[in-house]
Amino acid sequence: MQTGGGEVLDFALGKAAASPTLTVATEGWPPNVAKATTLLRPRGVAVVAAPEDAPLPFADAAFDLVTSRHPVAPNWPEIARVLQPGGTYFAQHVGPRSVFELVEHFLGPLPAEQSAARHPDRERAGAEAAGLDVVDLRAERLRIEFHDIGAVVHFLRKVVWMVPGFTVETYEPRLRALHERIESEGPFVAHSTRHLIDARKPKQAR
Repeated sequence: MQTGGGEVLDFALGKAAASPTLTVATEGWPPNVAKATTLLRPRGVAVVAAPEDAPLPFADAAFDLVTSRHPVAPNWPEIARVLQPGGTYFAQHVGPRSVFELVEHFLGPLPAEQSAARHPDRERAGAEAAGLDVVDLRAERLRIEFHDIGAVVHFLRKVVWMVPGFTVETYEPRLRALHERIESEGPFVAHSTRHLIDARKPKQAR
C-alpha cells in the first residue's frame, strides 16, 4: 500500500527467497504511479492507482499479506477487509512528533492534537476496532543530527510535508538563526519516531 515510486518493494522482492504468486502495489500520486509501474512491471507486479483515502479496489479476502512503509494514514477497515482469515498486516509507520524539533523551529509550537497524531496506541486501537489482533508493536525514537544548514535545506526540500511551502527565501531569517546556532553550539539534534506493527486477521470471525 502507498508504494511511492516502488523502490522499497523492488528492493524487498529482490531480497526475497521466492517470488510471491501474486503481488499488487497501490499508489495515489500519478507521477509515482508511472514511476512504480516502470520499476515493478519487470518483477511481475501490477501497480494500481488508488487514492489514499478511497476503498481499496480489491475483493474481500484477496491477500494473505498487506504491507506498507510509512503510509500517510492506514485505512484499518479496508486492510482488514482485503486480508484473508489468518492473514497479516506488517508495516513500518511514522510515529508521533517525528522530527518535530526541526519543524517547530520553523513553524513554532504545533497544536497538541497534531503532536498526538500517529501515536502507536491510537494505531493499535484502530487496528483492533477493525477486527485485527495486534501481535507485536515496537516503537523507536532515533537521533538525527544536522551538521550544517545545507543539510537542513536539502531535507526540507526532499520531505516537503514537514514545512509546507518551504523555500529558502521565505524562511531565510529562521535559516540564518539555525545556521548561527549550529556554528556556535554544534549539530542540531532532532528525533525520528517509527513503529513496527504486526497485526493478524483472526481465522474465525468474532
